[in-house]
Amino acid sequence: MRLTAAPCAPEPGRLSEGPVWHAGRSELLWVDITAGLVHRAPLVARDDDSGLPDLGPATTLSLDVPVGAVALCASGGLLAAAGTAFLRVDESGTCERFAAPAIPDDGTPRRMNDAKCDPRGRILAGTMAYDGTPGAGALYRLDPGGAVTVLLDSVTISNGLGWSPDGRLLYYADSPTGRVDVFDHDPDTGALSARRPFADMADTADTGAAGVPDGLAVDTRGRVWVAVWGAGQVRAYTPEGTLHAVVDVPASQVSSCAFAGPDLDVLVITTAAEGLTPEQLAAQPLAGGLFVCRPGATGLPVPHFADGPAQAPPSSTTPHDPRGSAT
Repeated sequence: MRLTAAPCAPEPGRLSEGPVWHAGRSELLWVDITAGLVHRAPLVARDDDSGLPDLGPATTLSLDVPVGAVALCASGGLLAAAGTAFLRVDESGTCERFAAPAIPDDGTPRRMNDAKCDPRGRILAGTMAYDGTPGAGALYRLDPGGAVTVLLDSVTISNGLGWSPDGRLLYYADSPTGRVDVFDHDPDTGALSARRPFADMADTADTGAAGVPDGLAVDTRGRVWVAVWGAGQVRAYTPEGTLHAVVDVPASQVSSCAFAGPDLDVLVITTAAEGLTPEQLAAQPLAGGLFVCRPGATGLPVPHFADGPAQAPPSSTTPHDPRGSAT
């Protein structure tokens, strides 16, 4: 299946990333990593006959540090993976430090990158070196009480995260490896084991373009939708790792994707302009913008960080930088 994504109204950013649907507010949130911005906007009707929604006027919060991703909190507000720490952001926009991993004191500047909440309300977040130093990053787990655990070390650009509908598999990308891997995931403890390759983004036989994996999302049938940085595509893979669909995006640096809307049937795609040459920007005027399509799939409910009253796990329906590099 081949689809094409349509552009949305908000102005392009530098390094747009981390889309997440806030069902309680009927809003999409996303970040502009190196600009340190968190945006939010409602889905609105589009003034054409495409049947696709658009994004309405956005409101923006500046965190004054690079922000890799935000997650929704059960207690209200947001949890931001920003700088090299986790920040609580309340409803008024006030920030306070919540927790932080122990970053190696080796003189290599690092920042948080992609982050996401698991089905039981824990947050997984990864780091990377600004200059892309191989192996300088890590993947961490933040528990609701504030404890931070190293899950993986020797990571270069920690990226896409997503769980299978039953919560027993974690899909993960360290972008320079060129592939998405899958782990066994223990929903009760959050432990990871049995890492193995899942899908290789260098395979161009049916896609026509090579790239590296960035952010990803999982649908109710267990298919994995991967933003492919450098290829101008989102690719969907079946749970067996075979190609299911390709969504073409008119911007080469596709950074992430998420399911949004009341029925979670709209795929929202983020892209980046940072690192493109003037000639590339002239050829890709929509780079850094957001895009949408209806891929004939439904996303999983978005878990909240479990820092408030206990939540039941989200229900699912199963028939249900370096700057200029991948974000």
